Amino acid sequence: MQAILVEDSELVWREIPTPSVEAGEVRIEIHASAVNRADLMQRRGHYPPPPGASSILGLECAGVVSEIGEGVNQVQVGDAVCALLAGGGYAEQTVVPAGQVLPIPAGFSFEQAAAVPEVFATVWLNLFMEAGLRPGEQVLIHAGASGVGTAGIQLCKAFDSSCYVTVGSAVKLEACIELGASGGINRHDGPFSEQVMAWTGGSGFDVILDPVGAAYLPANLNSLDMDGRLVVIGLMGGVTAEIDLRLMMMKRLRVIGSTLRSRPDGTKAAVMDALHDSVWPLLENGDIVPVIDHCFPITEAGAAHAHMATDGNIGKLILRIR
Repeated sequence: MQAILVEDSELVWREIPTPSVEAGEVRIEIHASAVNRADLMQRRGHYPPPPGASSILGLECAGVVSEIGEGVNQVQVGDAVCALLAGGGYAEQTVVPAGQVLPIPAGFSFEQAAAVPEVFATVWLNLFMEAGLRPGEQVLIHAGASGVGTAGIQLCKAFDSSCYVTVGSAVKLEACIELGASGGINRHDGPFSEQVMAWTGGSGFDVILDPVGAAYLPANLNSLDMDGRLVVIGLMGGVTAEIDLRLMMMKRLRVIGSTLRSRPDGTKAAVMDALHDSVWPLLENGDIVPVIDHCFPITEAGAAHAHMATDGNIGKLILRIR
């Protein structure tokens, strides 16, 4: 089969051995994959795949089941599916544990389906499972126009939580509000922390979802209400920062560090089951939608990475393989 390989930091479409299917696994003939910021980090050597995972880039895909391993009964050969991957999405085929595979939402194209698994799983895991988001609570999502951000805005709205965002442009802010955000700020216009009390009626946020890390830590902690939860899912703004322990104690705050890719297969399967139960109906009836900025042929994966590196995208960047 063919796949994208990283050679001297460049992305090249090359012939490689086809992976075998073991018990409990599913082979997918991939029609579409998607770009995530983790792919750019891995390409630079900063985010290696977990032990045993494919070294090929790509954390999600959509396609058709072509082979199933012993003990698999969730899907059949010929089913149209999408999947959450630990790696392997930038290829003609991939092999994935069956628990991480779901049927494509009814009415979805392969490109639309490829935009779903990683970002909606990330949001569900971190807002609803890790932070325990409850109806009526208030949420701040940084990088609101990203794939994760656009999914998070919609899920907050669908489950009765108001959501505010920080973004990098006025155009992105407008797009987030159209998706259901209650408000937000262009980070170039000033510190988000100056707006928090106005946004929340003087209380602060219950939950903050943050891919920035160190640069935002002090402001994030000051922006949380009593019993607030900060979930850090990225380190775009650095890895080291001082923390005010007294503030954490007085406000009973929780700081949760979280990644999805390295979690055990069983945990990922539980997240995917929750998505199928709670999010798939919303996708199928149109209450929420995957937001796609642009589709690229797989042979132009480098151009897709370059586009993401500019922070110009609103929503997902898709790689079309078939």
